[in-house]
Amino acid sequence: MTATYGQTFLKNFLGSSPDWYKKTIVGFLILNPVLFFLVDPFIAGWMLIAEFIFTLAMALKCYPLQPGGLLAFEAVVIGMANTEAVYEEAHTNFPVILLLIFMVAGISFLKQMLLFSFTKILLRVRSKTMLSLMFAIMGAVLSAFLDALTVTAVVIAVASGFFSVYHKVASGFHHDKENHDVSDDVSIIESNRSDLDQFRAFLRNIMMHAAIGTALGGVSTIVGEPQNLLIGHIMEWDFVEFFVRVAPVSMVVLVTGLATTIAVEKFKIAGYGATLPENVRAILQRYDDEQTAKMTRSDVLNLWIQAIVAVFLVICLAFHLAEVGIIGLAVIVLATAFTGITDEHRLGHAFQEALPFTALLVVFFTVVAVIHELHLFTPVVDFVLAMEGHTQLAAFYIANGVLSMVSDNVFVATVYISEVQAAFQAGTIGREQFDLLAVAINTGTNIPSVATPNGQAAFLFLLTSALAPLIRLSYGRMVVLALPYTITMSTAGLLATIFLLGK
Repeated sequence: MTATYGQTFLKNFLGSSPDWYKKTIVGFLILNPVLFFLVDPFIAGWMLIAEFIFTLAMALKCYPLQPGGLLAFEAVVIGMANTEAVYEEAHTNFPVILLLIFMVAGISFLKQMLLFSFTKILLRVRSKTMLSLMFAIMGAVLSAFLDALTVTAVVIAVASGFFSVYHKVASGFHHDKENHDVSDDVSIIESNRSDLDQFRAFLRNIMMHAAIGTALGGVSTIVGEPQNLLIGHIMEWDFVEFFVRVAPVSMVVLVTGLATTIAVEKFKIAGYGATLPENVRAILQRYDDEQTAKMTRSDVLNLWIQAIVAVFLVICLAFHLAEVGIIGLAVIVLATAFTGITDEHRLGHAFQEALPFTALLVVFFTVVAVIHELHLFTPVVDFVLAMEGHTQLAAFYIANGVLSMVSDNVFVATVYISEVQAAFQAGTIGREQFDLLAVAINTGTNIPSVATPNGQAAFLFLLTSALAPLIRLSYGRMVVLALPYTITMSTAGLLATIFLLGK
């Protein structure tokens, strides 16, 4: 009887995850207290970061909330951080939590208009290179005025719509079939499997180009990323001054990033270059023709209403009329009220995508609290502050970049700008160097952090979205797809920091 219960417990623990994965997580849970109490809390803290990154890397084996949550829970229990520190991190990042709860749901109520618009673009632009460039540029432009998570949510909604349409048809059904499981390939007709694989590769390419675009635009303006707003506030820079001061680096990186988009598509580097199969294009074209032909006055009116709400969204975000999450709530109210969506179940479905990630993000804040409580970044900060001149600028850029690859770039920027501000107030550095270091921190946290999904919230959101397993976008594949951009953009940013910043 005992063995039966034990076997059942093992089976229930982390569900259908592989046994080796379950044993690895148990090993981590045993190892951490030993390191913390018997070896060194500093080492235990860095081990916790590595373990959490492992759970992110294995997201397709098991959603990171459960294993990552267990590690974070244990960290609090053994004293790596306390509940007050976790709450403070969550409270500090409350605007991001609100954004995830309301904005992502709000975007789902604009999905009909977005899918309609992007389908037109996809079907009319036949050049894969040009299409990739368009998605990268749109991601950059939108992220310069909107939030990168919002932009990523839009592209995810569009790509999910594309995939759903083709998967139904490839399974032998009509694209309007309801309750079709797009995650199950068992029903796929054998002759359609190669096209499905190629379509997945095509969507992976498009999603990564768009995600990189959000980083290119996000670094440029004070509203592009959360840490930009923090840095701009401390430096007392307005929208224009922020853009001008960061431009010597951000514009060089923008050109480099777009040039990389062209290069990886032309030369099919790192998994890029996958084209849209003609059979898939034909199915999407038929879908578009059918949808257009059978549109009623109500459908047309709904599209216009969604478009107007989208314009409202852009204006509100561009002028920062309210916190992003509050604007998202307004989008939900307006989009549903004027399109007749009043059923509670339809409303609830829109929140399903973002809430698991919201919970995961709060777990991540626990890891951030550990970093803060154990001063894991302090040696790096002290080492860089001991340098001078442009050497110090380059060191700050590199240090911020490396740490942002393994931690949240918002947290890294918060730590560094606080340390630099303290050095300025103590008279260690002058105002001119303070200004230049602020730019180096901003660009260092925004650009190299594209290397891994845990570097930027938008990338992590993409990795843990419902779309990622559908198009086979794993942690490792994201790292490989981001690698050409990581090399070219990070190098361009570093050179611009050394030779152009402050000239």
